[in-house]
Amino acid sequence: MTSMISRAVVLGLIVLLLVGTGCFQKRKPLVPLALDGEARPQAMTLTEQGTQAYQAQQFEEAKQYFEQAVTEAPKSGQAHYNYALALNALGDSAVARKHFLEAADLAPGDKVIWDSPALSPYGNPEDKNKKKPGLYTPRRSSFGSGMPGGY
Repeated sequence: MTSMISRAVVLGLIVLLLVGTGCFQKRKPLVPLALDGEARPQAMTLTEQGTQAYQAQQFEEAKQYFEQAVTEAPKSGQAHYNYALALNALGDSAVARKHFLEAADLAPGDKVIWDSPALSPYGNPEDKNKKKPGLYTPRRSSFGSGMPGGY
């Protein structure tokens, strides 16, 4: 009996250790992406300027550069991703979500975009057109509704 308890305690400690180390792994820093070779030179220049501003934590300035890059290269997943990073850093999560999802749609094979921790809070991009379930609202049942304490 005692050996069974000690085994359970050891097993519990091992599980706790494994779970604990998984929780404390460092996340990769979020960094803007370079545009692919098909983008206009102006979009690439704007992206470089936006990246410098982003890395200097000048997020409002980065947002402006990345927004212009999206205008210059509207079909670039990387441009939308970068713009979303800046928006997210500024706390504009609703618009950031739109651009993160657009980035994933425009760059279906880009592992950096699809696996990004910046995109993960917004769910699977393939589910964006599915209707989300409504909020749970408890309803009173008709069973026992005329009785004291009934719902």
